[in-house]
Amino acid sequence: MRSVARLLNGGFDADTTVTAVTRMLHIGLRADHIVLELRESGARPPRRIGSAAPPVSAAGSSGAILIRVPLAHEGLGLGVLEAAFASDPEVPEPDRGTEREVLDTVADLLAPFLSSLELSADLASEVAVQSREMEDQRRFTGLVIDTLPLGLYIVDRQYRIVIWNRKRETGTQGLRRDAVVGRPVFDVLTRQPAAQLRAEFDRVFSTGEIQQSEQAVVQAGKTRYYRLNKIPMRLDGETITHVITIGEDVTEWRAVQGQIMQAEKLGAVGQLAAGVMHEINNPLATIGACGAAIQVHVDQLPLRLRAQVDEYLEIIEREVQRCGRIVDGLLDFSRSKPVAKAAVPLNALADETLFLLKHHHRFRRINVERSFHASAPATIGSGDRLTQVLMSLLLNAADAVADDGTVIVRTYPSPGRDGEVVLEVEDNGVGIALADQSRLFDPFYTTKPAGRGTGLGLSICYGIVEEHRGRIEVESEPGRGAIFRLFLPGAS
Repeated sequence: MRSVARLLNGGFDADTTVTAVTRMLHIGLRADHIVLELRESGARPPRRIGSAAPPVSAAGSSGAILIRVPLAHEGLGLGVLEAAFASDPEVPEPDRGTEREVLDTVADLLAPFLSSLELSADLASEVAVQSREMEDQRRFTGLVIDTLPLGLYIVDRQYRIVIWNRKRETGTQGLRRDAVVGRPVFDVLTRQPAAQLRAEFDRVFSTGEIQQSEQAVVQAGKTRYYRLNKIPMRLDGETITHVITIGEDVTEWRAVQGQIMQAEKLGAVGQLAAGVMHEINNPLATIGACGAAIQVHVDQLPLRLRAQVDEYLEIIEREVQRCGRIVDGLLDFSRSKPVAKAAVPLNALADETLFLLKHHHRFRRINVERSFHASAPATIGSGDRLTQVLMSLLLNAADAVADDGTVIVRTYPSPGRDGEVVLEVEDNGVGIALADQSRLFDPFYTTKPAGRGTGLGLSICYGIVEEHRGRIEVESEPGRGAIFRLFLPGAS
């Protein structure tokens, strides 16, 4: 039994150990064979391990003496230990009690050994299944993170990047995850100052609150806006171990929201216009009547004054008529009534508008330059309304420049879109603060001193340009002037 015990404690694998034990029993008991029949899980047949002699069963040889000892441990059946002995019909059958006792003892030693092996195998199988399930779950979670249309990355307490999803790989910076995972986030995200970025992470780590911010990024000359959410993450307990950062491109959303808000503001302007435009018609009619009355007496003036007065009267009559059309247009605008449109050559429109303004007192002290592109296409729209827009922009530019300042009017084909035309007004005046630029087109918002502006001009310009299926943009820096650009569809 000591030899069997040494074998069981020798650290060999199951098959080697069991085979050695059966051979030892085969020799020691002088048996025909010793076989260990091990129970298998599932529907597989029992596995037989034994001595080199061919197995003999009770049904296989009527002249054999077969002893079968069950192997069990803590109520669990593990198999059977079988021994076969040859018998001689002419010799009385010997007493096999000693052999049975030996087999019982060996079975008692083998059972715990085989039980531990089975438990280890079951445990290993369970661990393998759990490992596969965990790996499948990790793969599924990774696929979900990579499929998100949002940029996502995670940093730990040492500010090292531990997750960097596919959107971050293909986004604005286009950095591969194997090039950034494990690196400090400050070495990877360099658009934002490291101290500011660290403070944002520290705020989440210390307060446990979600932090939201917005970031503007200039790409290929265009500004895109991203909403960033920093979210605390806890692996165990209450301690925040990581911060998840999710970035969403909200450029289009901001544009749509801006259009909705502007439409609401313009609606308010329309309601206001409907209330006051009726009153403006009366003074316009008076001005027109006075102009007509003066015209009657022009012939009584000295010859040197007639030409100049005739020019002034012509301008008065034309502008009164145009104001009347603008009033009617504003009333139509408040009623959402369509306006008749035709081809409008922007070069000619700009020339005519500058002619109308040449006698304006603001334009007597500044330099006006023309830069009209010969191939600038015409647009489809209302010449009167577009004249109103250009005149408003020119008057604002004249207000912004000092004496001897410069205002430039340009037309040219849009470099970004075929068939589109650009009308541009540039000045070298005081410029516009960034905080004011987002509100320039709001009704009643003005940067002019009290009494010098109503804040309606640019909002009405915005509505007219929108009505013409165009857009208006502003580019400015304080102290470096401003550029207003109208993008209008070309006449096909």
